Amino acid sequence: METTNTPKSNKFKKWIRNFIIILLIGFSIFFYFRFYFVLGTGVKAGSLNYVVHKGYVFKTYEGKLIQAGFRGNPKGMGNSTIQSYEFEFSITDKSIADTLMLSGGKEVELRYKEYLGALPWRGYSKYVVYQIVNIK
Repeated sequence: METTNTPKSNKFKKWIRNFIIILLIGFSIFFYFRFYFVLGTGVKAGSLNYVVHKGYVFKTYEGKLIQAGFRGNPKGMGNSTIQSYEFEFSITDKSIADTLMLSGGKEVELRYKEYLGALPWRGYSKYVVYQIVNIK
């Protein structure tokens, strides 16, 4: 007994193929915008707390910047308080990481890119430092 391709089975195979192609294109677009599209860039300044090289499978450079600032009393009564903000970031360039490792505790200005999501081989943070502006 031979099986023959009927016009209906050919149409179904074409539909499945087209559906898979559209699904792959959609997933590729989603993946690009989620992990590779730069949402924004900026500069952060503060006291460099630490830079470490860590990871189980992917060894990445991670750091933390402490930014001091003033916060007013929300009810308008009393004094303002000093509050610190932490900025955790990843570094992809080894030379930048090495320079920052020698600058712990100093005031630094860092230029960074913000992504919607983090990738394991890029670092744990969605903020990726790509340039040192100033070290004081």
